[in-house]
Amino acid sequence: MPETTVGLARQLRDDLHLALSFLTRLPLPALREMPADRLARSMRLFPLAGLVVGGVSALVYGAAFRFLGPVPAAWLALAASIALTGALHEDGLADIADGFGGGADKPAKLAIMRDSRLGSYGVLALVLGLLLRGGALSALAEPGRVAVGLLVAHCLSRAVIPLVMLGLPPARDNGLGAGAGRPSPGTATIAVLLALVVTALLLPVASSLTVVLAALTAAFLLALLARRQIGGQTGDVLGAVQQVTETAVLLAAVGGP
Repeated sequence: MPETTVGLARQLRDDLHLALSFLTRLPLPALREMPADRLARSMRLFPLAGLVVGGVSALVYGAAFRFLGPVPAAWLALAASIALTGALHEDGLADIADGFGGGADKPAKLAIMRDSRLGSYGVLALVLGLLLRGGALSALAEPGRVAVGLLVAHCLSRAVIPLVMLGLPPARDNGLGAGAGRPSPGTATIAVLLALVVTALLLPVASSLTVVLAALTAAFLLALLARRQIGGQTGDVLGAVQQVTETAVLLAAVGGP
């Protein structure tokens, strides 16, 4: 095998390792070295990490559906995804709800978002998000449909993260949004293309177009809101982008053709 091919294979292996280490709580061994640009580069494989989370959730749903029916199975599937990710993205959603809802200006909003305490806006955002996702999974009901919905939703919702990072500057000089580095256009393109391929393989054309449009619309609207509220993105904004996009895709899967 040519050396360049071996080098690329190692890069992809390391990128997937880092993507899974960053986005999940899987007990993976620590990477030996972490160049400054590694996390930004690994974002091209964020959709594959989403497939892992969606796949585990789908397996939990299928097992629970057999004995408990669609509603309990939906909540157990959500619990599995939250446990697997350590509520990383839910935390971001709650923080921006509190910050955007309670802050009078940019410094105040950013300060609230850094506060570990949970406010009423954050609680409401979390409850609403869980209800919408749980309701969508219950409405899809049949385990095969739920599995496809979860795989596509988790994949697309992580593919838009580098896209948002590419389009929005960091809102603060430190923190995750700045420290991760800005992904290149090539990285964002690869992430989106990966997610589009997965979606096209799992869904008919009309349904694929519906969920992709829902994902891009949700990500764009939240990015626009973040720009108006704090002038850019933070780690919390990126977590919220994942949550809102996942919810939009699941709802589109219920109401789509």
